[in-house]
Amino acid sequence: MSASGHQHYEALIARAAAIPPVACAVVHPCDVPSLGAALEAAREKLIAPILVGPQARIQRAAAEAGLDLAGVPVEDTPHSHASADRAVALVREGRAHMLMKGSLHTDELMGAVVAHDTGLRTGRRISHVFIMDVPRYREPLFITDAAINISPDLETKADIVRNVIDLHRGLGLGAPRVAILSAVETVTQKIPSTIDAAALCKMAERHQIVGGLLDGPLALDNAIDPEAARIKGIESEVAGRAQVLLVPDLEAGNMLAKNLTFLGGADAAGIVMGARVPIILTSRADSQRTRLASCAVAVLYSQHLAEATAEAMA
Repeated sequence: MSASGHQHYEALIARAAAIPPVACAVVHPCDVPSLGAALEAAREKLIAPILVGPQARIQRAAAEAGLDLAGVPVEDTPHSHASADRAVALVREGRAHMLMKGSLHTDELMGAVVAHDTGLRTGRRISHVFIMDVPRYREPLFITDAAINISPDLETKADIVRNVIDLHRGLGLGAPRVAILSAVETVTQKIPSTIDAAALCKMAERHQIVGGLLDGPLALDNAIDPEAARIKGIESEVAGRAQVLLVPDLEAGNMLAKNLTFLGGADAAGIVMGARVPIILTSRADSQRTRLASCAVAVLYSQHLAEATAEAMA
């Protein structure tokens, strides 16, 4: 590992700022942190926000923090559930190309996103990706899924991998090296995640999962540290230099991401994949820099989707 100096996000934000601002429906930004994050992203010319929520509450939050709403469109809704529904409708109408979570529960927002007839479902399972800026790691480290799928089965894990491969490539970072994590690096029926890891690797070998290099099961140390991989005698293009960590379940992923954040000084931008558009999930604990990075990732991936659609229609 080598010191990064927290430079990974700066590169993403700079690239996104060079793109015209993307229309983003900001869902229920009724507190200062979520409203401030949306307006800061607008000032940085990352997004063109459409605020969706009770207008009076949005105005009170703006007044509390001295934020200027001049020129920012507001879609007035009576409550958070209606805010989620209306924001999803703005995407379906073609008026917004991203969603950004405000001061409502993630379950409320995702409920509207996955609604059968009115949502933004695709053929993929929805999943979350943390894009971690770890001070001692040489490049951005993607961790998935630590926020949406609690105990994913094999088919769900396959979609989680497909989603993160699409994101990594869509950000212009190339085909990712994906480490499928477990507690050990050997396949054993006593630890089901090692069986899933072996199956996912075989799926990649048979081109059921494409676009990335997969290896697993790998323990965390031999996934990210070349010396640990060497000592264990693991020879692969992924071991010791993983760019993506696929975790066994949400609990493991959540603890890994929070350990890196609170003990390792990492920042954790986040985005939801698998819907028609990228979805920015922010936390009240996020720093301004992390919120901007989440917006930048969504902007870059939104541009990738637009370019892919235009190419398909040409």
